[in-house]
Amino acid sequence: MPTAAPIISSVQKLVLYETRARYFLVGSNHAETKYRVLKIDRTEPKDLVIIDDKHVYTQQEVRELLGRLDLGNRTKMGQKGSSGLFRAVSAFGIVGFVRFLEGYYIILITKRRKMADIGGHAIYKIEDTNMIYIPNDSVRVTHPDEARYLRIFQNVDLSSNFYFSYSYDLSHSLQYNLTVLRMPLEMLKTETAQTRQESFDIFEDEGLITQGGSGVFGICSEPYMKYVWNGELLDIIKNTIHRDWLLYIIHGFCGQSKLLIYGRPVYVTLIARRSSKFAGTRFLKRGANCEGDVANEVETEQILCDASVMSFTAGSYSSYVQVRGSVPLYWSQDISTMMPKPPITLDQADPFAHIAALHFDQMFQRFGSPIIILNLVKEREKRKHERILSEELVAAVTYLNQFLPPEHSIVYIPWDMAKYTKSKLCNVLDRLNVLAESLVKKTGFFVNRPDSYCSILRPDEKWNELGGCVVPTGRLQTGVLRTNCVDCLDRTNTAQFMVGKCALAYQLYSLGLIDKPNLQFDTDAVRLFEELYEDHGDTLSLQYGGSQLVHRVKTYRKIAPWTQHSKDIMQTLSRYYSNAFSDADRQDSINLFLGVFHPTEGKPHLWELPTDFYLHHKNTMRLSQTRRSYTDWLTPGVINHLPLPYDEVTCVENRKKLIVKKFHKYEEEIDIHSEFFRPYELSSFDDTFCLAMTSSARDFMPKNVGIDPSPFTVRKPDETGKSVLGNKSNREETVLQRKTAASAPPPPNEEAVSSSSEDDSGTDREDEGSVSQRSTPVKMTDAGDSTKVTENLVQPMKDVYGINLSDVPSEEDLSVYTRFVQLGQHQHKQDKSNQQHCSKHLDGVIKLETRKIKAQTYYTSEWTDQAK
Repeated sequence: MPTAAPIISSVQKLVLYETRARYFLVGSNHAETKYRVLKIDRTEPKDLVIIDDKHVYTQQEVRELLGRLDLGNRTKMGQKGSSGLFRAVSAFGIVGFVRFLEGYYIILITKRRKMADIGGHAIYKIEDTNMIYIPNDSVRVTHPDEARYLRIFQNVDLSSNFYFSYSYDLSHSLQYNLTVLRMPLEMLKTETAQTRQESFDIFEDEGLITQGGSGVFGICSEPYMKYVWNGELLDIIKNTIHRDWLLYIIHGFCGQSKLLIYGRPVYVTLIARRSSKFAGTRFLKRGANCEGDVANEVETEQILCDASVMSFTAGSYSSYVQVRGSVPLYWSQDISTMMPKPPITLDQADPFAHIAALHFDQMFQRFGSPIIILNLVKEREKRKHERILSEELVAAVTYLNQFLPPEHSIVYIPWDMAKYTKSKLCNVLDRLNVLAESLVKKTGFFVNRPDSYCSILRPDEKWNELGGCVVPTGRLQTGVLRTNCVDCLDRTNTAQFMVGKCALAYQLYSLGLIDKPNLQFDTDAVRLFEELYEDHGDTLSLQYGGSQLVHRVKTYRKIAPWTQHSKDIMQTLSRYYSNAFSDADRQDSINLFLGVFHPTEGKPHLWELPTDFYLHHKNTMRLSQTRRSYTDWLTPGVINHLPLPYDEVTCVENRKKLIVKKFHKYEEEIDIHSEFFRPYELSSFDDTFCLAMTSSARDFMPKNVGIDPSPFTVRKPDETGKSVLGNKSNREETVLQRKTAASAPPPPNEEAVSSSSEDDSGTDREDEGSVSQRSTPVKMTDAGDSTKVTENLVQPMKDVYGINLSDVPSEEDLSVYTRFVQLGQHQHKQDKSNQQHCSKHLDGVIKLETRKIKAQTYYTSEWTDQAK
């Protein structure tokens, strides 16, 4: 049993009950064994009054409480016709509370969809929300501009790429979350004692009796507010209610796919966290603000886990993090000229790189060193445009590096990607691959287990050059790659894909899944990863630029179909239209949602402001009390722990960000096994199989007989599962050809069946012999008018693993098999007699029959369709 585990929120299902004077919000865990109740006052027209009694109720206690409330709120005592307590809405979480010019609204998550699973911790996407006005109509004070503010606020579509989890901290990386769980045992005991003394929940530790080593420390970390999008909406209540009511959401992207390696499932997860600081749209948010927050800052993390073992302690997990973001300078582009590429202007001179220092200080705290900048903007231009940013960024980095130790200095790599793309002499992705190899080696990656024995026995040359920090429990990523172009969309996404592809090879190698840390294009694994990254790039591009990606990986590989050019033109026009006509309204919505602008009576409204510059640059409204040093620009203490990130170091300041409590080892708050599998509930298929992820075997592996099932085998461009069964016409044609093949006496090889072959007469005898040696088709039986074809696509064990089972089974095994088949035949006869007696129609009956071939007994199953 692990010594520490994440705390699972006990509020996962909510029901809002309504009376004329109160709202009662009843929250429960998924098993509905523990309940909490919030009382919200509806008689205050503009104030928010919430009471949390801090008590944990049982199901029976909640029913009695609601019964008393219903009875007490009826218009007449003893009246049975009308209820005094109404069930308003069911929900899955609270997004927050917001007020404009009238009273407060509560925002509830009413629909959710599971998007990924990390170690049994589910990640959900918000599908729908409900915004409910709290004050009663009798006390409501109307305002003419309230409806307009409400409409602007609701322009932020919460059903579009907002994610949350009840047990996994999405605002932090996997490395941080697992590092916290590995805190020393003595420190956890100290934190538990402090938590009990400072806890405001008087019933929280009731009945806690620790017996020897039976207790488990539950840990809940404070979220990283930079990537939390509802922090302002929860700020008003976070100090008055229990932490389980607080559900922090992130904005960006989350996708998960299954990589099947000879039947061994490996989950590849991609999580993108968009910063809520200095957030906005393309031309309206450029550069950085006065606090060092940059526009379009996104942290992308790729997580690899062996899905055959779910636990964080016993399973194998690996992650790699990289960042994109605008150039950290004061710069902008004027869109009033209606030009596709407005000129770049530097708004303020910053000779001491004050803004860049604030930005890189944040990165050193979160990621450690080295910080690597991959600058993809153009270096050679007839008219200086993008080069303005490169010159200023070089000057800023050069200045800041003067005051850093040489081993921890910021690494600046300029690489004009557009120049290499236009060149006919070199392949841009080959150059990027070489660059990505060196970048991944400098930062390393995270893995939660020591190097495998095969890596120690037969070390690879690349593996010995890998950077990062090696610890007894595995490896840590130290430092991060920061990629940028001008928009941080098309070029940046392709560069990040190439770096991620290189890191994926090292991750697979570290888990013992491949023999060399190298992946090639046109393999099932890379195609799956490329599709995941393209979805990631399209989503981030829509959020910031207003359109999907214009240039994709296939564009830079120069293998994109000719129809892609017309799509690129349409995406360019869509992006231009969005930037010119709709970005201003979207920016107002983001400013209102994130609390950058607070509506106030008697002050200008949001739509009356000529610019939001003063909202995002707080130093223009008031002078800072402290002035940072121009030379000692790092936060004190950060440089002492480099290359490790300061946020992950065990120190007093970081321990204050944790909530540690001791539980019984089988309590629901820390039992992720029961939370995931729910063994004491009646599960439905809709809930159990709600996550339909992309699979390399189903969606990318060719459907040909005898094909190598390895996802690391290079395929031909037309050898994919999607090319064979991609559209409806191909599927219908394939089914028709398979039905035709079923009627032929010798079963042909599926390559000739599923592909459009020019020779319609069939295959020759030599080909049939080779196919029968590779894979033996299952016997096909025609029953009635229907025909079903079942083919074995799995290679023999000799071809896959190099070994084979014994040719002749032992006598003891044969006797067991014989007895099993006899029991099966007897049961089959009984089922058939019952079927005739009850006159019930069955679609299929399993028959087991025995065959003797050369003194060996084989048993095969036949599916026979019954037509009655």
